[in-house]
Amino acid sequence: MKLKLNYLIACLGMIILGTSSCQKGDLLSNPNVAAESSTIPVSLILNHIGSNMLREEEPVISNVYRWNQNIVANYSYYFGTNTYNWSNTNHTYDVIRFCNKLEEQAKKQYNNTTNVYFGLSKFFKAYSFIWLSQRVGDIPMIQAGDINNLTPVYDKQHDVYKNCLAMLDTANTILASVSSAANAGKMVDATGDIYGLSYLQWRKLINTYKLRILISLSKRADDNADLNIKTQFANIINDPVNFPIMTSNSDNMVYRYTAVTLYPPNRAGYAPYNNCENISQLFFNITAAYSDPRTFVLTIPAQAQLNAGKQVSDFTAYVGEDNSKSQGLMSNFSTDGKYSNLSYTRYMSSPSGANAEPYILVGYPEMCFNIAEAVYRGWISGAMASDWYYKGIKASMNIYGLAQGQMVTVSNVDGSKTLGTASIDINGFLANPNVVYTDSIGLTQILTQKYVAFFMNSGFESFYNWRRTGVPAFSQGGAGIGTPNNQIPLRWQYPQDEITYNADNYKSAISSQYNGTDDVNAKMWLIK
Repeated sequence: MKLKLNYLIACLGMIILGTSSCQKGDLLSNPNVAAESSTIPVSLILNHIGSNMLREEEPVISNVYRWNQNIVANYSYYFGTNTYNWSNTNHTYDVIRFCNKLEEQAKKQYNNTTNVYFGLSKFFKAYSFIWLSQRVGDIPMIQAGDINNLTPVYDKQHDVYKNCLAMLDTANTILASVSSAANAGKMVDATGDIYGLSYLQWRKLINTYKLRILISLSKRADDNADLNIKTQFANIINDPVNFPIMTSNSDNMVYRYTAVTLYPPNRAGYAPYNNCENISQLFFNITAAYSDPRTFVLTIPAQAQLNAGKQVSDFTAYVGEDNSKSQGLMSNFSTDGKYSNLSYTRYMSSPSGANAEPYILVGYPEMCFNIAEAVYRGWISGAMASDWYYKGIKASMNIYGLAQGQMVTVSNVDGSKTLGTASIDINGFLANPNVVYTDSIGLTQILTQKYVAFFMNSGFESFYNWRRTGVPAFSQGGAGIGTPNNQIPLRWQYPQDEITYNADNYKSAISSQYNGTDDVNAKMWLIK
């Protein structure tokens, strides 16, 4: 992509294979590392790619979930601020670099370019290019990674998406060619694939992820005929043999924390400070307000409400804080107990996150809502938006192991004592007038429940869906947003490395897109 990237690619043998291109005289090669010509286990490279797919800013209870307005930090020392003061984005070209190395080694070891590792590489590349493009707009793609070109030109965002959709098709085709009835349920790589997916599940993931990308292009569905957005979406739904998709939560792409990697709040040592964050007002406006039983297992009631005589089973005892409020006006450490917190028992009581749901990168509930939205928009015939809408809600409930009539225990802010019990009433929730699917407001309902299903998972998807649709209405306008106009920005600025090492092409890109200013408030092609 840039000088730094291409230098790293040129020296990749030195970086991940341990060779040196700078030997002189009688200096000896390091006997403990492999030579450039060595065969490197593809499992090792695949493991590295998978492990780095979850970017550093995306773990559970991190900045992104304040920007998604799931939680609100009331004390900056432990949980940071709630401001959207975005500047230069991170990037994903490190993943692209290792994908290139994976393909190189897979070709060397399998003597073809149609083995399973090539298919997986195409998926990871598409995911990585889109991850960056949806943050900034146009990016280097076709020329990125060429060691002979240190200043690659930028591809239009339209072309990035078009090429990535083609990559996903190639990935599905390759996986189909190496799949069989005998290995469909077999894990692709027991030592390299940290997601533990079978051949069939990888195909389901690839096609499900493609549905996400296609629905994210809804604003471009009618003015870009060459992308065939609606047709591509319908083709996947109407041809499950050639385009299998997820059928349950067992197909989810999940990142599992361990006693070694540690669940994020425990890794950072912040678990004892659960009272330094609160639940967002927005979240409770569409959960507790609708008698959503997920309220009882994801959050805890405000202590002030319990002191006033309310029970943990009373949804009005769950009170959220406003993300746009100045942090200085919030109750630091929640000493007055006015607002609710995350469930300590679920999210902070185990160093490995054993009591929490696995972290979802791409999941079945989201897919159901994406299909429901496509049906609502008329992209698919012969289906009911309401069917997929209810499937999505029930699948989300299933993530947390909830069942009708189940009794759950609610503990206090640090898990030291039980506050009471509550009964799970899924049927009552589904009968709530705000939840019962209604054609006239169907799209809003679909997007609202999709937002709830994204609680503490899927990275920036809640933000991207709000940016595209305005649903649900994120809180903004207050000093807590932290921008000059107190409005939520629409994009990040380009990576600093890009500005430094590929300046001419960077300047050309911001000129053609944003009138010469790397403006965080400017609209990219994707959302115009």
